[in-house]
Amino acid sequence: MPQITRTSGPRKLRLFPLLAATYFMVSGGPYGIEDIVGYGGYGRALLLIFLLPLFWSFPTGLMLGELASAIPDEGGFYAWVRRALGPFWGFQEVWLSLSASVFDMAIYPTIFVLYLERLAPDLTHGHRALLLKLAVVAAAVLWNLFGAAAVGEGSLKLWLVSISPYFVIVGLALYAGTRGAHGPFGGHASLAHPAGAAFSTAIMVTMWNYMGWDNATTIANEVENPQRNYPRVALLAIVMVMLTYAIPVSAVAWAGIPADRFSTGAWVDAAHIFGGSLLATAVVLAGLMDGFGTFSNLTLSYTRLPHALAQDGYLPAIFTRKLPNGSPWVSVLACASCWALALGFTFERLITIDLVLWGMSVILEFVALIVLRRKEPSLLRPFRIPGPDWLPVLLGLGPTCLIIYALQASRSETVAGISAFAFALTIAFGGLPVYFVASLSMRRRKAKVAVGT
Repeated sequence: MPQITRTSGPRKLRLFPLLAATYFMVSGGPYGIEDIVGYGGYGRALLLIFLLPLFWSFPTGLMLGELASAIPDEGGFYAWVRRALGPFWGFQEVWLSLSASVFDMAIYPTIFVLYLERLAPDLTHGHRALLLKLAVVAAAVLWNLFGAAAVGEGSLKLWLVSISPYFVIVGLALYAGTRGAHGPFGGHASLAHPAGAAFSTAIMVTMWNYMGWDNATTIANEVENPQRNYPRVALLAIVMVMLTYAIPVSAVAWAGIPADRFSTGAWVDAAHIFGGSLLATAVVLAGLMDGFGTFSNLTLSYTRLPHALAQDGYLPAIFTRKLPNGSPWVSVLACASCWALALGFTFERLITIDLVLWGMSVILEFVALIVLRRKEPSLLRPFRIPGPDWLPVLLGLGPTCLIIYALQASRSETVAGISAFAFALTIAFGGLPVYFVASLSMRRRKAKVAVGT
């Protein structure tokens, strides 16, 4: 493990590194949005990219802006729900989030391999694919052991590099589109959805590409001036992500690439069409960096949750151990081991389960926002959602309705012989007995301490 000399305390994340970390936790770039076009067509894809944030991202961003500025504690949303609804629901919030993380974190090594397959397919056959995914996990763990500031500051540089090929793609696609019938596809692409399109899948993939805004709040005590920076970062990141998706999709539609040619990794094919093998290779390498950056930043987020639970006594005290730079190394290693277990799931099934579990945790966060407005009206809120106290209820309706839609859609997916819906609910309800076991263990540890004193 890295040995870091401690001087005036661990470095904290400033505004732009926090923005980069949040961006990676949610998106990282256009990588992974190809299925929105492939399943919905250009017209519907652009409609989803522009409209879904109004009912999904912006309400969530406003909610976390108020709660993160009012309660900038380690554990983020765990601290909010625990304070508003009590320890039982606080524990369920962590259970849902960590359960979702098992499936969420398997997505990014999967994307890593899918992009590498476009460049070097021989490296991704059979057991090699699993070894590559495990290598992504190991590298992210090592980076996280250097602390939050190292990950955030490195992510800022990583983002600039990983997004750069898309500036070239957009420029070349716009040029190809201006040539019209003389372009590579003989005109602009149709905005109508392609044959065999599955709009419900396009909606689910879009929701997944716009989820995770609350993840950065778990490192609140490692952020400089969290009361001011969290609300600013949330709204800035939403706009950045929306533009990151909309601009390249619009450009390739203008250039005329048929929508049915889009699936995960199709940006590599688009780059090859417009700029040849050199640009295609650049997109592959950028996609690899994106998958690694997203996984690393989410590791930063999720691993603070077991640490927070251990501080409250629900996990053994060993989970409270940190390196001098603030990295909870035991939690990092434990979480990474669990994430490695889900690396065999397919991309679409991972998205479905992830959405259902994470969606339930978001509903609890909106309930916490509403309850704290009534329970603690005098709580200092450096950022407060403008408007009357009933407005948070209205804001929470959009994400709740979309989550209900995801629950309904998950009935068509199967995992381990049952529907993804039933599979996800089984995991969610598993938090009840786990809470009582953890509470019993906590009481026994406290009793031993009392006897020892």
